[in-house]
Amino acid sequence: MTIQTVSTNKSYGGVQGVYRHASQATGTDMVFSVYVPPHADGAKLPVVWYLSGLTCTHANVTEKGEFRKACAELGLIFVAPDTSPRGPDVPGDPNNAYDFGLGAGFYVDATQEPFARNYRMWSYVTDELPKLVAGHFPVDAKRQSIMGHSMGGHGALTVALRNPHRYRAASAFAPIVAPSVVPWGIKALTGYLGPNKDAWRSHDTVALIEDGAKFSSFLVDVGEADNFLKEQLKPELLETACSKAGIPLTLRRQPGYDHSYYFISTFMGDHLHWHAEKLKG
Repeated sequence: MTIQTVSTNKSYGGVQGVYRHASQATGTDMVFSVYVPPHADGAKLPVVWYLSGLTCTHANVTEKGEFRKACAELGLIFVAPDTSPRGPDVPGDPNNAYDFGLGAGFYVDATQEPFARNYRMWSYVTDELPKLVAGHFPVDAKRQSIMGHSMGGHGALTVALRNPHRYRAASAFAPIVAPSVVPWGIKALTGYLGPNKDAWRSHDTVALIEDGAKFSSFLVDVGEADNFLKEQLKPELLETACSKAGIPLTLRRQPGYDHSYYFISTFMGDHLHWHAEKLKG
């Protein structure tokens, strides 16, 4: 598995890189970013995976996330994939809507045509990309954690719940915790997985917890001024599900903050320090 270096820049003593490779999972070229902090030769470092939200690519968090200073201090590799396959032959939303198709893969393996051939983001972020990163960067495969924003928060929490022995920590900014009951999720899950709602449950954080999935603990931040809070995010559903299941949840409602990277960058350091504690040893 080979990669092409798109760019590298020194930052806080480490290297911020952007890379491209031919993905077998999606059948397209995929671009991702990796920040490697300063480290001793031969050292293996813990890795934090970051899944982005609707309309985003790897570039949004790479350019706006303000994670590099904390990652350099804590010795964390930070990996940011794209949110969907890209390319002229990749089908998108027929009406060019922002919440389905290109930029909105929802971290599932689509089963419905014409999306099944390319929209295999679950396989990409849980299997193909981790193997690729492990082959090219000094990662400690036994010390991994995952986080994300909005659609990517949905992805991070579901990935963690379905792979609890792989990830030591999982956190999210403004996650879509119950996509089966909100407009963004209903549209995406219907389009990618079909109308049978039973098939949606393995990609719904609240449903997974209701069905018995467990994880050690979650850290979640939401902004009280987030325009999507009541209709699309519904963090109270996660709070109820975790309480009933006995899963420790730190849910912080941040006054005045919205859905943007101003919000994410403000609390990124908190999340990375929390992850670093879980990734020790």
